[in-house]
Amino acid sequence: MLRDPDTARPPGTSSSSQARGAGKRAPGLPQAADCSGLDWANNSGRLLTGDRALAAVSSDMVISESLAYLPTRENCCILDERFGSYCPTTCGIADFFNKYRLTTDNELLEIERILQQVTNATGKADYLIQHIKTLYPPDKQQQQQSVEGLTQKSKKIIEEIIRYENTILSHESTIQQLTDAHITNTNKITLLKQKIAQLESSCQEPCRDTAEIQETTGRDCQDIANKGARRSGLYFIKPQNAKQSFLVYCEIDSYGNGWTVLQRRLDGSEDFRRNWVQYKEGFGHLSPDDTTEFWLGNEKIHLITTQSTLPYTLRIDLEDWSGKKSTADYAVFKVGTEQDKYRLTYAYFIGGEAGDAFDGFDFGDDPSDKSYTFHNGMRFSTYDSDNDNFEGNCAEQDGSGWWMNRCHAGHLNGKYYIDGVYTSRDSDPAGYDNGIIWATWRDRWYSMKKTAMKIIPFNRLSIDGQQHSGSIKQVGDA
Repeated sequence: MLRDPDTARPPGTSSSSQARGAGKRAPGLPQAADCSGLDWANNSGRLLTGDRALAAVSSDMVISESLAYLPTRENCCILDERFGSYCPTTCGIADFFNKYRLTTDNELLEIERILQQVTNATGKADYLIQHIKTLYPPDKQQQQQSVEGLTQKSKKIIEEIIRYENTILSHESTIQQLTDAHITNTNKITLLKQKIAQLESSCQEPCRDTAEIQETTGRDCQDIANKGARRSGLYFIKPQNAKQSFLVYCEIDSYGNGWTVLQRRLDGSEDFRRNWVQYKEGFGHLSPDDTTEFWLGNEKIHLITTQSTLPYTLRIDLEDWSGKKSTADYAVFKVGTEQDKYRLTYAYFIGGEAGDAFDGFDFGDDPSDKSYTFHNGMRFSTYDSDNDNFEGNCAEQDGSGWWMNRCHAGHLNGKYYIDGVYTSRDSDPAGYDNGIIWATWRDRWYSMKKTAMKIIPFNRLSIDGQQHSGSIKQVGDA
């Protein structure tokens, strides 16, 4: 059904205007004609035409909910494909507006929702900040920091205490040992104090134990025996070239033979690892009953053996750990001067069951063993004065002083080994045969229990009637 153009027209509009209007009318908006013949009734009901009507429409469009762009005389009739092929009409603007309105409204609602969430979150944050400020005022924060500092200090103190506890525990055994040692030392000190008190009491009494020294003197022990002495003991002698007399032990028998003792080994109580000066001057102790170990001294031995043209005989006394005894005698025994390093010389081996170890021994180690171990003509050596024929130091290796070659077959100043038998492991670190040995009687890994070196004038040797079975040369032999 066709409408009446007049009834469909707003007041003040013409039918020609309606015919030219092609677009749909938006709700609440009047239909517009083209720009040149536009009539419009404003809010006051006054009819506007032409440019005024266009301005009124533009004004109402600005006031509406949304506006695509502001129309003016310059851009009113510019073609825009979004509005069709002609100038925008009211219906075209409404269509454009409705096309984007829903999306725009949704975006605005989302923005409003987000803004509301931000506002709510900001309010909560403000509330929390105020609450925190209430709970932790500035003075309370300082107190909290102070508490944290004290906590750290406490932790450090606890760690230090634990470290000290561990140290104490680790040294607990040491502390216990020191405590035990302290108790032991305290007991020893108490005993020593008691002994000191006893000694002080004894020292207040007159001395009763004295070393009895015989009155008779001479150039040697045979000279003393020739003067009538028949008792073994301590005597002073003064050899021909000696500047002063010195004490010796004289072994005098019932036949009037006087042996001057040069060396004694009995029990290992004396250390024979001595230096050159000590071997020169002598060391150990001389006792009236001949129960102590000693070395008379190289200088004294030299003075005795070289004081006259009458030669001396050297006797070696040996005793093993089974109690068996043996001897070895050497004629024309002498010891040279210190300048000659107290060189040992003798004329020949007289005899004795012990055999002639001074002549060397073939141990089977080397074809030259015998020539490497003889002692006649050898100089005396100590660990601090090496005068042997070895590239090393025999005295240092064996821990003693002796007439060393490369090194020895007879060695009476060696290390004292209980029970006699020893091994190279026992003689550590050198690993050499360093015992009191006499290889022609017992092997080099057997150390004697007792030894003695003593001299007597050569012409007195056979007076006791002793014969040496198997001896090389007897007294009086040509």
